[in-house]
Amino acid sequence: MNDLREYMKGTGIKVSQPMVSFKETVTSTSEVALAKSPNHHNRMYAVARPLESGLSEAIEDSIIGPKDDVKERGTILVQKYQWDATEARKIWAFGPDTNGPNILVDTTRAIQYMAEIKDNVVAGFGWVTRQGVLAQEQMRGVRFALVDAVLHSDTVHRGGGQIIPAARRVFYAAQLMAKPRLMEPIFLVDIQCPLEAQNGVYGVS
Repeated sequence: MNDLREYMKGTGIKVSQPMVSFKETVTSTSEVALAKSPNHHNRMYAVARPLESGLSEAIEDSIIGPKDDVKERGTILVQKYQWDATEARKIWAFGPDTNGPNILVDTTRAIQYMAEIKDNVVAGFGWVTRQGVLAQEQMRGVRFALVDAVLHSDTVHRGGGQIIPAARRVFYAAQLMAKPRLMEPIFLVDIQCPLEAQNGVYGVS
């Protein structure tokens, strides 16, 4: 700004707060996080870990996505990203907004009522990946795995009002335990100018 003010010879310049979009991510695998539903009748256990190198870009470039055939997508994840074959076929959601570069996987075994709570867990996952725990910014490159659950047998006690808050809390807890960090944005600028102005552009870029 000082250089610009000097160049403008004292012209008044109004500077607003910068509009910078950060992303939140994690840098290690968390321990198993636990969260209870508001009525204390349901428990959820989850783990967070970084996505494999290149997988976030593949999702953003629509090479891998929620509309892919489950078997074909699973094969790619196993062969190219070294996923477990069973887990690669049990992806519940991409987020945020159903197609973002974060993945929710159901790795539970023989737990009753999981299919019934899936939509509510996915809703909690979407909320978390849209507004991370550090700065309420979108997440990128995080894989959440639901590893266990204890659910009440009565449908009334495991509705959306109970499961969504529990899912949100358990994913936030897993993120915090997985060494979270902010990803600094990088802006790519393409400057076009006449040949005779190149030296000046290089001098200030």
